[in-house]
Order: sequence, then structure tokens, then C-alpha cells
Amino acid sequence: MSPPLFWVDEVPWGGDVTVSGSEGRHAVTVTRICAGETVLIADGRGAVARAEVLGTHGKDHLELRVRARSSVPGAQPPVTVVQALPKSERSELAVELATEAGADRIIAWQSARCVSRWHGDRAHKGLAKWRSAAAAAAKQSRRARIPEIDGVYTTIDVRALVADAVGRGGVVAVLHEDADAPFGVVSWATATEIVVVVGPEGGLADDEVADLRAVGATPVLLGPQVVRTSTAAALALAAVGVLTDRWSTPGALDDV
Repeated sequence: MSPPLFWVDEVPWGGDVTVSGSEGRHAVTVTRICAGETVLIADGRGAVARAEVLGTHGKDHLELRVRARSSVPGAQPPVTVVQALPKSERSELAVELATEAGADRIIAWQSARCVSRWHGDRAHKGLAKWRSAAAAAAKQSRRARIPEIDGVYTTIDVRALVADAVGRGGVVAVLHEDADAPFGVVSWATATEIVVVVGPEGGLADDEVADLRAVGATPVLLGPQVVRTSTAAALALAAVGVLTDRWSTPGALDDV
């Protein structure tokens, strides 16, 4: 059985460390970790350590001694998902699935036809929920890296991001149900970076597609079925994992 994983702010090279807060509470009161057991700690940025449990203190403090530390590199090429805001009940699901499928960065996009509108305090709360969902999904899927969550982007922001990615030798695929080109037409294998743009439930507006195409994006058809916006990114990431070297080697999280 794989050792349980807990997030920490920093992973030391050795010595003792305390896991506290919500992670410590989960370890002590839910997982019921005991002295002598082995756990993994990670900072969500690639640093991972195997540690021995020295004991617990109160309801939310787990005392550890680091036995080995390593760094897990990110998959290459990196993938950014530009996710149009789903309806509230499916918003965090989109982030969860994209994280489990390997997204390195997820950007919240206020597309023209989004039902959800994130402004001001609602945007801050929404992004906080996305970050929490990404951290939980990364732990569940035993990733050493938590996807970066950014937003909220306008279409102008997305256009600039696409232009920059293409300028660096990246490829950008816009998932679109009316596209003529199949998903495999994109030169995935030679890309230095990848951006996948996912529209809202109502579909992308024609001018949005035209704007992104004008700066180098390729509208593509993901497959014969029409899928929800909350699941589209995960399906695309799975295909990218096979069409590139991203899935060619297993993750090293449990090899520390």
C-alpha cells in the first residue's frame, strides 16, 4: 500500500517537520496516522519527501522526521487548459478532472456565452474553490505538482496568451463542435508547450473562434460525441498523454 500524502509549504532536506492545519487535522483525526508509520510530504511544486511519523500532538499536529527527499519533474511538454466557466454545480468538477488527467495550469475564462459570471468577490471565492479542488485532486491522483490556477481571463487575455504560446513554438487547440479538423491533426509530438481551450456549455461565439484562429490557434473536433465542458479538458488531456511523451514514463512520487 502506498504511503499517504500530505501537503506542506516547504519540504526540508532532512530533520524534523510538523504537518499542521487542515492537513495535520486530516492526518490525525481522519487517517489516524500513528508513530512509526511512513508518509509522504510534498509542496505541490515537485519537492517530495518520505518521512517517518514520530507522533501526534493534539488534533492537528503530525510530527515527522524526513528520511529521503527528491524532486519530481513536470511532464513535458507542459499543458495549459483555458477553461470557460462551467455552471456552478460542475465548475469544480472540471478542475478536478483536468487535474487528475495531468493539467499543469488551469485558467478560468469568462467566455461570452458563460452562464456563470465571476466578478469581484465572487471571482476570488471561485478561484479559491478551484485551488482547493486542484489540491485535493492532485493528492487523490498522487501528483507531486498541483496545477497553477489563474484567472479570471477575458477573451482579450486569452488571445494574448495564445499568441505568446504560439510564438514560443507551442500549439493551441480550440475544442469546437463545428470544427472540420480532427484532434489528431495538430502537431502534438513536436510542441514545446500545449494550450487546450475549452468553451462553455453554450459553445464558443464565432468571433471568439475567429480571434483565436487569427493568432495561431487551431479549432479541432475532439471526437464524434458532444461532451460537457466539465469533462472536455480531461478527455483532451488523455489524448495528449498518448500523442506526446507526457505518459511515456511513470510518475516518481512513490520512488522517493
